[in-house]
Amino acid sequence: DPAGVDVVPVGTAVELREAVLRAAADADAVVMAAAVADFRPATYATGKIKKKDDQEPAPITLVRNPDILAEVSQTRAGSGQVVVGFAAETDDVLANGRAKLKRKGCDLLVVNEVGERKTFGSEENEAVVLGADGSETPVAHGPKEALADTVWDLVARRLE
Repeated sequence: DPAGVDVVPVGTAVELREAVLRAAADADAVVMAAAVADFRPATYATGKIKKKDDQEPAPITLVRNPDILAEVSQTRAGSGQVVVGFAAETDDVLANGRAKLKRKGCDLLVVNEVGERKTFGSEENEAVVLGADGSETPVAHGPKEALADTVWDLVARRLE
């Protein structure tokens, strides 16, 4: 674990929500970099689901996971708290990013295009950081650390 960082292990989106809301209560900035699935199984099997010769398995029913980013944005700890979200998009990247920024209510949204050999599993990335104030900060293709530096610079400016 990084020095000076409080690590709270979680196993589900519901546990993550609880941990984030606790930590966000007195934070100056909340950066929501975790990718949480939109849905989860409604029920879990306690053991192996065995194959039966001539029977198909029961369908898996999904339920929504909590929208942690929207909840943090709506219940922010103070008027000066900066909330940052992330959006991985496959098409209409900026239009979908702007719509998500408005829907989630965060201050900054880091938007990037995902796909084969893009973003996930790569040490490099490129993105546009959209601001609720209408700003757009493009980050050229390069190391993910450069993107992180840009995000933190934008957060710091909003905290001043």
